[in-house]
Amino acid sequence: MDNILLLDTSIATDNIGDDIIMECTRKELAPILSKSFVRNLPTHVSPFHWYQVWRKSNALMSFANSKLKFVGGSNILIPNLLTHYPQWNINMFNYQPLKGCILVGVGAGAGAEYGSNWYTRHIYRNLLNSDYYHSARDERSKKYMEYLGKKAINTGCVTMWMFTPDFCKTIPTKKANKVVFTLTAGYGAQMDADQSIIDTLLKNYQEVYFFPQCVGDFEYLHKFQNIDQIKILEASKQAYDEFLTNNDTDYVGTRLHGGVYAMRHARRAIIIAIDERARAINAKNHLNCIERNDIQQLGAMLNSEFETKIVMDFEAITQWKSQFKTNA
Repeated sequence: MDNILLLDTSIATDNIGDDIIMECTRKELAPILSKSFVRNLPTHVSPFHWYQVWRKSNALMSFANSKLKFVGGSNILIPNLLTHYPQWNINMFNYQPLKGCILVGVGAGAGAEYGSNWYTRHIYRNLLNSDYYHSARDERSKKYMEYLGKKAINTGCVTMWMFTPDFCKTIPTKKANKVVFTLTAGYGAQMDADQSIIDTLLKNYQEVYFFPQCVGDFEYLHKFQNIDQIKILEASKQAYDEFLTNNDTDYVGTRLHGGVYAMRHARRAIIIAIDERARAINAKNHLNCIERNDIQQLGAMLNSEFETKIVMDFEAITQWKSQFKTNA
């Protein structure tokens, strides 16, 4: 039985969106993982200490010699690994056992279009697999992987691989009576625009729920006015899953994967773009997306009928998966 290593972006995360990504990663890789012995290591915290790497213990070498090593999505390719706490917690002393990693729907962080310093390029070029094509979340991430000298295919985010035209037709076109929303604390927060989101939702829905997807989101909500009628969900993927499963609801919010997860439950979603992630995915995959600077359009969009027509390159997804048929 082959050993496969799955680098888990949901361990030690402060964002439940990473739990959503890893759930979808495991589902999409299931034909490969099901016939192998799968072990998990974290990305957000260091998997090995430098002296463990130096000593090359049997346990460490067992991880290092895994037949395949997959990295599960997220915005993990930060373009400067010299930052104080990189999204992928690797450095020149601990990355060697992870050599040969294959990226699954991975995105490049802000600034990747401007390249990287020598140190970051050196680690990524030695760390990432050169034999297989990597799966990029969007076109700018694909170009960054190619800049690093690696082969890449733009498959879209792994959380969206199930969005066939037939599935998209199951998502309602009309407004529901309930809505669940998200806000993003700390990341270029715009209090006036976010207050407008809250006021618009309270005006247009009978019941309004808030999902605190990330550390700080719950506290951020309490900085706003008119929140007494808002019902707050438990901060867990399981609670969000159960809510989406059992309620006829819309989704509105700044959290990208909160919206994608809602659509996976056949719920109408409007994603409010605040950074390069939603914008880059929307550019090719056509989310129902508006800019936060255009938030005055939200009320009209809520009350209009619109279809969900996610555009996915299923040939690219099949091409990427076909590399591993001999292992399935």
